[in-house]
Amino acid sequence: MKIAILSRKASLYSTRRLREACIERGHEVEVIDYLRCYMNIASKQPTITYGTRSLHEFDAIIPRVGASHTFYGSAVVRQFDMMKVFALNSARGIAQSRDKLRALQLLGRAGVGLPVTAFGHSFKDVDGIINSVGGAPLVIKVLEGTQGIGVVLAETKKAAQSVIEAFMGLDVNFLVQEFIREAGGADIRAFVVGDEVVAAMQRQAPEGEFRSNVHRGGVASAIELSDEERETAVLSAKIMGLNVAGVDMMRSERGPLVLEVNSSPGLEGIERSSGVDVARKVVEFIEQQVDPLGLKLAAPAQAAEDDEASEEPEESAS
Repeated sequence: MKIAILSRKASLYSTRRLREACIERGHEVEVIDYLRCYMNIASKQPTITYGTRSLHEFDAIIPRVGASHTFYGSAVVRQFDMMKVFALNSARGIAQSRDKLRALQLLGRAGVGLPVTAFGHSFKDVDGIINSVGGAPLVIKVLEGTQGIGVVLAETKKAAQSVIEAFMGLDVNFLVQEFIREAGGADIRAFVVGDEVVAAMQRQAPEGEFRSNVHRGGVASAIELSDEERETAVLSAKIMGLNVAGVDMMRSERGPLVLEVNSSPGLEGIERSSGVDVARKVVEFIEQQVDPLGLKLAAPAQAAEDDEASEEPEESAS
């Protein structure tokens, strides 16, 4: 099988591990910088050109689309789909999971456990927003943030008012969420491939920090998930329309609460903490979906339908 990994850098840990797994499984593999791809959108013969070369020989692609390039990266993935190439994650699933507000709305509509979350726009509603999530302490998250950047813990109502008003004044889109005290600064990353969780880790925030991201100094360790946590992770990935996803959750008194669903979850932290060869699991899943002639054997996960007709860092590792 010929597999393309859509990634900006071949040296990134996740890209390198996926490439190694493809080779170990006997496949031809190439790392393609998706920002160097340009497309001819034709109804009868859609094409993708990489430099001066037409990309028509691949049976499957593994998208590793960075958060800052979601729009263009999704367009490239969509073009490969038009060319009947199997995409590990669909363009719709990638775009949908990257829209944090929309993702939470879809998860909530499906009954998935979430932290109480508020979203507003007017300065007149600041107190109402704060009260709707149970008051301070509370967490304020910029919608475009990644790896813990743009996440603020407001420990008092005054602090919450100041941060919310500052974000509103800057016209920054943000969410306000309840603070899950019993989580103790820890969260869970469940790595979903197809219909199962293949690996999981717990990330513990360092002392004096509430963000557990490894990039923020969090410590990762292996963890055993409950059946409910596994079911929640798999369901969340399916709702987003993702075959492969990193589902971030917190343990609470009312069960697992989903924080985010990542379409390009990093492999470094999860492989090192769990001891699982996650890259191999990903490649084996592709083999189950595409036969040796390059024909799709099974439909990819379908994203949850939204009311809108239109759709629209590579490493989300920590």
